[in-house]
Order: sequence, then structure tokens, then C-alpha cells
Amino acid sequence: MLSRRILRIKTLNALYAHLQSERGLSDSEKELFFSIGKTYDLYFYLIRLIIDISDYANSRIELALQKRIPTQDDLNPNTRFVQNRMINFLRNNTQINNFLNNKKLSWVNHPELIKNLYNLIREADYFNTYMANPDSTFEHDQKFVLDIINKTIADYEPLFEILEEQSIFWNSEADFVISHIAKAVKSINAETPESFSLIDLHEDKDDAEFVKRLFRTTVNRQEENKVLIREFTENWDVERIAFMDLLIMQMAINELTEFQNIPKKVTLNEYIDIAKLFSTPNSSQFINGILDKIVIKLTKEKKIIKQGRGLVGES
Repeated sequence: MLSRRILRIKTLNALYAHLQSERGLSDSEKELFFSIGKTYDLYFYLIRLIIDISDYANSRIELALQKRIPTQDDLNPNTRFVQNRMINFLRNNTQINNFLNNKKLSWVNHPELIKNLYNLIREADYFNTYMANPDSTFEHDQKFVLDIINKTIADYEPLFEILEEQSIFWNSEADFVISHIAKAVKSINAETPESFSLIDLHEDKDDAEFVKRLFRTTVNRQEENKVLIREFTENWDVERIAFMDLLIMQMAINELTEFQNIPKKVTLNEYIDIAKLFSTPNSSQFINGILDKIVIKLTKEKKIIKQGRGLVGES
């Protein structure tokens, strides 16, 4: 199951592509759900990257042992990295292996990427601290893997360029997927069985319905929502508002009115954050101001009704 943030972004991208093309609604919807499936591919593909970096480190140790005249360091290598228990958990995990084998996901065509990331890790302060630590616990191994994810992989721009070349669906979500991998790694402990599922791969009916309704209502209510937005942008020609800003506001309006169990504050915060990522520097403030006024109007008109646990007083 993916986070709602990723699902909103996927829907935004699909809407943008649909409204800029002549594709039919059902075709665009199929493309949207296909792109969601590609996010799962990216999740396991990046986990494979961590494993492959460790395997590369092990190959370096084996090559050093084969030298004609090996040094003492060659003969007595520090194997903490290659024997890291957290990485071995990922390497032996049933769900990871099944997914990677079924999808044939591999970094075999990118040996330079593996090598460069390995070298960056070796140069990092956290690497030296970890390798020299006299204590050896699962928690130390786990922290080291989190450092690899958050301090090296997450900041390595050539990786994102490679991902964008491989799939148009990966260019805007790698950061979110990396954060989900880090969250999964944090949830594992020394007693976690190798059969543990890092992510729920079963289709969540609520999420599927969320995506479908959000996508379709935004397409079908374009003109209605433009009229509403125009009411609160007196000094603006709606047709000249940035297309992405307009689309983000339309999605927010539909989520506010269509989903009674999602708090207004959650919806507003989500779309303001998405605007910061995908639109102009001033867009989030502009969108926030317009949506605040729209929420007041639609709440008074009983078009925004919130019901469910913890939502008393929302409407």
C-alpha cells in the first residue's frame, strides 16, 4: 500500500498528461494505475541497489585476496560492511527475492553507478565510524544502512538521472520511495523473520477508489471548478493562472467535497506541499489563499461535509 501523498502526485501527473493530450478517459486511467504499479518496481529496485553495493564491496575483498602478494589488510579485511545483518536481511527476505525475480529487476547494466556509490560510502564519515566501532549490534548495522539510504543514495543526482531514463513514472517520486524504504528498514529488528513483508502488495480497495474518484471528478468538473476559482481570483484571468496551479486547486476542491473521511486540514496541507514541489515558488501561498476562501464558502453551503471518527466539528 502506497502513501496517499504518492497517490495524489500520481493522479496529478496523470491529469496533467490527460488534459494535455487527446487520450480517452479510460486510457488515461489505465495509464495512471500502471504508473502506480511502477512505484512498487522502484521500491524493490532501490532495495536491490543497497544489496548490490554490498556485493560489490565483497567482490573487492575477494579480489584483494587473489593478489600475488597480498598485504596484511588484504589478508585480514574488515568485513563489517559485507556481513551487515540488516543488508543480509534484505538479501534473504522472501518478499524482496520473489519480487525481484518475478520482475527481473537488476542493476547489471550500471556497474559504474554501483562502483561510484560504493566509493562515496567509503569516503563518508559515517562509514569510518561504523567500521571502527568496537561494538557490533543489529542496531549499529541498521543505522549504517539508514545512513547509506539517507546520506548517500538520497543525495546522489546521477542515480535520479538513470531512474528518469528508465521510466517516465519514476522522475517525481524517487524521494518519496526512498523515504518509505528508510521507514521499512527502521521497522525491522534482530528478531524479524525473513518472511516479513516490507510493503503490502495487495491492492487496497480504498486507495484504488480514492485514485479513481479523484481522477474522474477532476476531469469531469473542470468547468464547474473554474467558475468557483474565478469567484475568488477577481484580479486574475483564470485562463492565465498557471495550468499546474489550476489543476492542483481543482484536485483539492474535489478531494474536499468528495471524501468525507479526510479532514479538511489534511487535504489543504497536502496540496500546498505538492504545489511547493511542482509549481512556481509563489504558487503555494497563492493556492493556500484561494483554497481557504473556497473552503469557507463550500462549508457554509454544506458542500463540504466531514463525517467519521475524529471529524466531529470539521463541517
